[in-house]
Amino acid sequence: MADCAGLLLAAGAGRRFGGPKALVELGGEPLVRRALRALEPCSPVYVVTGAAAGEVTALLPATVFPVHAPEWAAGMGESLRAGLSALSSVEADAVLVHLVDLPDVTDAVVRRLTALAAPDVVARAAYAGVPGHPVLLGRDHWPAIASAVSGDAGARHWLSTRDDLRLVECGDLSGGRDVDRPEDLPPP
Repeated sequence: MADCAGLLLAAGAGRRFGGPKALVELGGEPLVRRALRALEPCSPVYVVTGAAAGEVTALLPATVFPVHAPEWAAGMGESLRAGLSALSSVEADAVLVHLVDLPDVTDAVVRRLTALAAPDVVARAAYAGVPGHPVLLGRDHWPAIASAVSGDAGARHWLSTRDDLRLVECGDLSGGRDVDRPEDLPPP
């Protein structure tokens, strides 16, 4: 298997949720730590912070690299750009981009995707055929993605133009649902 870095986007203010989702606890564990457990197959792992950066960074293990996105309030695109910029000096064939608000995504989903890691890969998890997260991006694509992302759409538009995008069914492992409001949280 090729080297695959992990990139966790955890910068949002969680306006619809009522606060930064990275700090929300599920079963006594902050979502940022839960997401990091899912990323254990990746190395190194970077976490993009923004809202509540100090509080989120304080929750990170010493083995994880925090990256502050100064323009985080502009949306996920800025967080992704900051993360890819931080990874530019890392020797990895690909990066697995994960979101902090996907509490039922586990390391099994991550392993299924990272098994495909290569410099030219473009793959994303799908749940019952519906594209979702995490997304696996080969190193060859990082500059194009960084220049294409904007606002809260992240890499959605860039991904929609790819005829080489590989959907990797993970519905047998997870539901892949994000949490936008407190009532979206699964039972602990």
